[in-house]
Amino acid sequence: MKLKLAIDPDIVALMAAEVAAGERAVTAAMREAGTGLKSAWRGQITGAGLGTRLANSIRSASFPKSGESLNAAALVWSNAPVIIGAHDTGPLIRSKNGFWLAIPTPAAGKSTRGGRITPGEWERRTVLRLRFIYRRRGPSLLVAEGRLNTKGRAVASRSKIGRGVVTAPIFLLVPQVKLPKRLDLARDAERAVDGVPGLIVANWAEGRQ
Repeated sequence: MKLKLAIDPDIVALMAAEVAAGERAVTAAMREAGTGLKSAWRGQITGAGLGTRLANSIRSASFPKSGESLNAAALVWSNAPVIIGAHDTGPLIRSKNGFWLAIPTPAAGKSTRGGRITPGEWERRTVLRLRFIYRRRGPSLLVAEGRLNTKGRAVASRSKIGRGVVTAPIFLLVPQVKLPKRLDLARDAERAVDGVPGLIVANWAEGRQ
């Protein structure tokens, strides 16, 4: 007597198909999670009034770059980690040399190199000298004698008799500054991680249909 056992459908092929479906589901879920976290972080940054340029520093990538895997992963990062990290943690900022932090007023204008202008750059650009004024209450000042142009910035006066010349505060001097915490990136990251299982199940079920 001969017995023959046949399994229909082929269990090996069935398991292979299920593994392939799992690979597609995990890869798609991680890609969605990474893209969603990138969008959430960008939304936080623009919502905090930090601008689209800083928001666009948030990037994402999924792995593997091609194909599908049960070990798929997503990475979300910033090309400006120092700035993003500062707004995320709200650190206490002190001067490197232990003296003053110079905070430019609107009369100082902006740096030609981007970012905040420094007292040295301001003097070179305007050919005006800054004068230190100590105040017991409130921040001390760096002031200059000049005129304010139509944009409210201090510039050298062209008047030979001193017409329109004012003493304008150019920089506020403080020993330290507490940067306010304006972002909560961990909150969105935790939500993205918590949502991964649901994304995997949804993509797995969709692949079967």
